[in-house]
Amino acid sequence: MTTDTVMTTASEEEILESYPQITAPTDQTGFTSNLTEQQIQDIIQLRKELVELGYTHRIDDANLLRFLRARKFDLALAKEMFIACEDWREKFGTNTILKDFVYEEKPIVAKMYPTYYHKTDKDGRPVYYEELGKVDLTKMLKVTTQERMLKNLVWEYESMCQYRLPACSRQAGYLVETSCTILDLKGISITSAYNVIGYVKEASKIGQDYYPERMGKFYLINSPFGFATAFRLFKPFLDPVTVSKIHILGYTYSKELLKQIPPQNLPVKYGGMDNVSDDDLLLNDVGPWRDPKYIGPEGEAPKAFSL
Repeated sequence: MTTDTVMTTASEEEILESYPQITAPTDQTGFTSNLTEQQIQDIIQLRKELVELGYTHRIDDANLLRFLRARKFDLALAKEMFIACEDWREKFGTNTILKDFVYEEKPIVAKMYPTYYHKTDKDGRPVYYEELGKVDLTKMLKVTTQERMLKNLVWEYESMCQYRLPACSRQAGYLVETSCTILDLKGISITSAYNVIGYVKEASKIGQDYYPERMGKFYLINSPFGFATAFRLFKPFLDPVTVSKIHILGYTYSKELLKQIPPQNLPVKYGGMDNVSDDDLLLNDVGPWRDPKYIGPEGEAPKAFSL
């Protein structure tokens, strides 16, 4: 197993200038394509206060707006959230995790807990799949730890933010800030749901506190009878905005997925026309981030593993 992680020498400014920073047109305010005068002033003031505290990275308009939206444009709360995030990044090792962390057990873990990106949805978002129903946490914890699972989660978040989203933005022609997630619950039981609750709680905290406004669409498919009851276990860890983006679907989900994902991008096993094997899904990581036309100064997205 090898991990291809080539760190770019391009500056943050050069990378930001290389792809669109204006989001698709929207009626919602608080996005770079639709800002009120007050929101523009909020960005300026938040950046000014953060620079005065010595922060120089991740203070571009789009990033600051994600924190402002997450805190309903309460300037003090957005500032507090940003500072807490930067503190966490330093302590967790997030800023260098793409070159520091090697998930050597990934090929084994991937068979027990398949996770992968594959192409884009109709809004240009990278589509991320998790086959949670296949998780065997007891077996997984014999080859890895929850701490390393969370490190891998953050590695994937950073890869998405630093490589996938810029490439997707270039392909779409506007700023793509979020992902589309499909969580496949086929085979899950209430017992296995209880077993992973500790991991889900920690993973949810990382997503909400340190990667705010990164969830675009979220589909729970193959949800078994009674899953809505089990979902109540997880709802306390999720903020209401997050919950509002989650679509719980049963076993007849293809029609809904095809409203969001082009058939040529959706694997056949999920009702699309992309005849791709499970091994290819795990290994190939197909998307704009692999296409030279859309790869910028950040370089090609690193692969988690290869066999």
